[in-house]
Amino acid sequence: MKRTISLIAVLLTFVLNVSAQNQMGADAPQLEFVMQLKVTLGETYSCGETQHGRRTVIPITGGTFEGPNIKGTILNGGADYQLATGGRTEIEAIYSIKTDDGVYIHIRNRGIIASGGAEQGGRPSFYFRCAPQFEAPADSKYAWLNNSLFLCAPSFSQGFQGIVLNVWRVK
Repeated sequence: MKRTISLIAVLLTFVLNVSAQNQMGADAPQLEFVMQLKVTLGETYSCGETQHGRRTVIPITGGTFEGPNIKGTILNGGADYQLATGGRTEIEAIYSIKTDDGVYIHIRNRGIIASGGAEQGGRPSFYFRCAPQFEAPADSKYAWLNNSLFLCAPSFSQGFQGIVLNVWRVK
C-alpha cells in the first residue's frame, strides 16, 4: 500500500511538472522589433575610482533612430553613465529623442555589460543588455511607449562611429 501511494505521488509530481513546463512555454513573452538607434558619442571621460567603482561618462551628441512606427533624431545633451566593478559595468544612459513629426520623448536606459570569457577564435565575449524606459507625451500617438517593457542590445557596424542599439517591445 505504501509503495502504491509512493508510486502515485511520483507520477503525480511528474505530471504536474510536465504540465507546468508546458504552461510556462505557452505564456513565454514574445519580442516585437520597435526601432534601431544609431547614437553618436562625444569624448569619454572618467571620474576615476569612486566609493562605488570606476565612474565613466560618455556624452551622447546626436544620431538617428528608425522603426516600423517611429523615426527621428537623437538630441545632443544626454550621456551614458557607467559604473565598473569587477568585470561588470552598470550603465544608465539618459537622453531625449525627437520624432520626425516633432514629438519629444525622454529615455532612461539601464543595463549591464558583463565579461563572458572568450568565444571560439579567442575573441572576448560579453553580455550587454539594457531595458529602456520611455516617457512620451500621454496625448501623442507615441503614448504606447509609456505602457510596455522594452529590451535593447547593441549591434556593431564598422561603417558607423558610435553605438547602434536595437530595441524590442516585450509582448
